[in-house]
Amino acid sequence: MRIVVQRSKAAKVIVDEVVVGAIKQGFVLLVGVTHEDQLVDAAFLAEKVANLRVFEDDDGKMNFSLLDVGGEILSVSQFTLYGDCRKGRRPNFMGAARPDHALAIYEAFNELLREKGIKVETGVFGAMMDVQLINDGPVTLIVDSK
Repeated sequence: MRIVVQRSKAAKVIVDEVVVGAIKQGFVLLVGVTHEDQLVDAAFLAEKVANLRVFEDDDGKMNFSLLDVGGEILSVSQFTLYGDCRKGRRPNFMGAARPDHALAIYEAFNELLREKGIKVETGVFGAMMDVQLINDGPVTLIVDSK
């Protein structure tokens, strides 16, 4: 699994002109799943994301996690994270998991975050989505389960 983590002040995802998920302070997660990913990958990354210390304390140091600040998550499935651009001009997406496998891992990942007491909003798996966010920092990280 590969996740782009963006610290945000607010975010929302829109499908067919309808807001389907919205958060206040927290993370926007772009979540990609590859063929060999299993529940252990989802569990590893749920733990990692929930405990990343990237929120500032009173001294301006990144010492607090999402759990510490009561942050929320907007989780958006993103198969293009496994686009291979090394050859030619058109990305090859063969590294991305098939939809049935990706959906199961993606949903398990989101549920593991919810079990930690985090509010998790999502987009619509497989849909064309407009994602709007106010970056905070900006702080953007890429985490991978491999």
